[in-house]
Formats: sequence, C-alpha cells, structure tokens
Amino acid sequence: MAKVLIIAGDYVEDYELMVPFQALQMVGHDVSVVCPDKQSGEHVMTAIHDFEGEQTYSEKPGHRFTLNASFDAIEVEDFDALLLPGGRAPEYLRLNPKVLEQIRHFFVTGKPVAAICHGAQLLTAAGVLEGKKVSAYPACAPEVTQSGGEYVDLEVTDAVTDGMLVTAPAWPAHPAWLAQFNALLSQ
Repeated sequence: MAKVLIIAGDYVEDYELMVPFQALQMVGHDVSVVCPDKQSGEHVMTAIHDFEGEQTYSEKPGHRFTLNASFDAIEVEDFDALLLPGGRAPEYLRLNPKVLEQIRHFFVTGKPVAAICHGAQLLTAAGVLEGKKVSAYPACAPEVTQSGGEYVDLEVTDAVTDGMLVTAPAWPAHPAWLAQFNALLSQ
C-alpha cells in the first residue's frame, strides 16, 4: 500500500480529484488530499469540465470536496507518490513556492507522479519536465514544450508513462492513467 498525496485547490476538476481519490483507496492505497491555506475538514469547490463540441471545454459547478489532511501539517517525505489533478486550481497553485518545492521533492527522490489535464501547469512551473514525454490538456502543450518537455498528443482516453511520471490529457483517460500510475505504485 502506497501513501499518495494529492494537491488540490478551489475549482479543481471534479472527476480528476474525486475519481482518483476513490479509486486509489479502493485498491488499497492511503490517499491524503491537501490544499494550501486550508485544513483537514474544510472543503475545496470543484468544477466539472466537459467536452460538448465547442472550441474548448465547458465549465459547470461541481461539488464541495472535503479535505482529509492539512497542507501545513503534512511532511512530504512521508508520502510515496504524488497526484496532481487539473481544472483551474493549477493556474494559481503554481504561484505557491511550497507547492512547487513539494513537487520537486517527488522528482528528486524518484517517486511516482501522476498529473492530468492542467496539472501539467504545476509541473512546468516546478521546472521538472526537461526531457520528459508529457501529455496534458492540449492548451498546455506550449508550456510543456517551453519548459523542456516533449508534448505527446494522445487520444483523450490515453495516457503516457515516462519513467516515474504518468500523464494524460483529461478525465476520459482515467482507466489508462490510473492503471499506469497504480502499476508504478505497485513496484
């Protein structure tokens, strides 16, 4: 059983937080979800992004997700892996130096990391993508490339693993993305 840290924030993509949170627990992992400046028992608002034929995704109100750990109380060294959901949260979470420091810890120590959709914005801001094959929401492709990563254009249902990093374009990739991440957690 692995101890998995999920860093979330307000307007995180609902499915990209809730589905991994539940699925990873279902297969036996211990999952802690934190948000900067929030405590265990407080909540983050989620947003539901959908692909309905327009030029970009639509956004609808999601749910209140209750955090089960406090950002300031965790020790990142206690975790075996990191998961970064997408949505709008990465846009502002990447401005937090402690979040970026925590992300770098997982890369420096060679621990598994999974990021989906706009979660790649956190990876680019942390400066950890040099030479890595990375998928993300297509609008993040320029950031991935500019940060030294190789953007991999996948079907929305696919994921890619490069070493200890698993990435995917969006929540329709959950089966592939979570299976690849779980395989890393089981090593």
